[in-house]
Amino acid sequence: MRQTLVENGGVPAPLLWTLAVIAGLSVANLYYNQPLLNRICVDLQVSEFAANLIPMTTQIGYALGLLFIIPLGDLYKRRTIIVTNFVLLTVATCCMALSPTLHYVLAASLVTGICSVTPQIFIPLVSQFSLPENKARNVGLMLSGLLTGILGSRVVSGVVGEYFGWRTMYYVAAVIMFLCIFVVLRLLPDMPSNFRGSYGGLMKSLVRLCLRNATLRLVSVRAGLCFGSFLALWACLAFKLSGEPFHAGNNVIGMLGLCGIAGALTASVVGSYVRRYGVRLFNYVGASLMISAWIFMYFLQDSYVGYIVGIILMDIGMQCVQISNQTCALSLDQHASNRINTIFMTIYFVGGAAGTLLAGTFWHAFSWAGVVFTGIFLAGISLVITIFARK
Repeated sequence: MRQTLVENGGVPAPLLWTLAVIAGLSVANLYYNQPLLNRICVDLQVSEFAANLIPMTTQIGYALGLLFIIPLGDLYKRRTIIVTNFVLLTVATCCMALSPTLHYVLAASLVTGICSVTPQIFIPLVSQFSLPENKARNVGLMLSGLLTGILGSRVVSGVVGEYFGWRTMYYVAAVIMFLCIFVVLRLLPDMPSNFRGSYGGLMKSLVRLCLRNATLRLVSVRAGLCFGSFLALWACLAFKLSGEPFHAGNNVIGMLGLCGIAGALTASVVGSYVRRYGVRLFNYVGASLMISAWIFMYFLQDSYVGYIVGIILMDIGMQCVQISNQTCALSLDQHASNRINTIFMTIYFVGGAAGTLLAGTFWHAFSWAGVVFTGIFLAGISLVITIFARK
């Protein structure tokens, strides 16, 4: 039976875990394509650069969804918004599987990205209704669910793509999204809205929030740059490992995603210690780990060891950066939690899309060295910002 949540009154553990699982299943739609890009190239007869437009378009769609859909969580019933997104995701993933040309794939990818924003409704929801002493820990748990979904998506899509074809993965995704509709309808409780007014007023309040809050801009840009570095790896890893000297299949490429389980395990721990050690320290550690990961993957680029170590360091570093900055952002004004999360995650995924585009461009021009340069450059800028910032 559904219940009404009370602000700062606590979120029941079963509901918290259910939201974490659904968040992981939803965000997985953004990343199914990454191990499959080489297969899509062959099937649709397009270049590697053209195939790289697929993850970039998905990330752009996600940023658009964050900007225009997530704020609605402060204005309308969140359960209605979530169910609508899952219905559209079911249709979009079916269309992805049936797409005859790249143009149709890009259109379906855009809609998939826009409608995969559900986890970014869950995160501020959990932050708003958790007990104050449990907010960072519970946000960390939600992000653990997200990262597990990201990792699982790469592994599953790699295996399914290798043995059953890349289109099958999207049929499976459509079934999963369809089932999520019924889980949300049954379990998600009623929640009061946080904003009184029109949608236009809501969107204007986004601009005001961003302009008047330097801390929000700082943490968003800093995290977005690191996310661009993170996605630069996955934008080109399939191309790198499918060539000399590996000739790896999609299943092997997807399995490397399991190395990032260290990041998933790190997320809840980071969430527990942010308040004790501060946001600044975690940003130093996170950006430094990501730069170290790129160095490993450059000097050991002809060995799986380099990628295994690199992915582990990359995922741990990314969690340090994201959780610390997102927790800081959400603590700024809990009555505008959806709008603050919108600003943070929009900038975050714009950074991811930029990293994907830059990596694809530099891969085309300079091969793996160009991708490594992109990753170090973006994480390095984030590190420099932290050095000169006060938080």
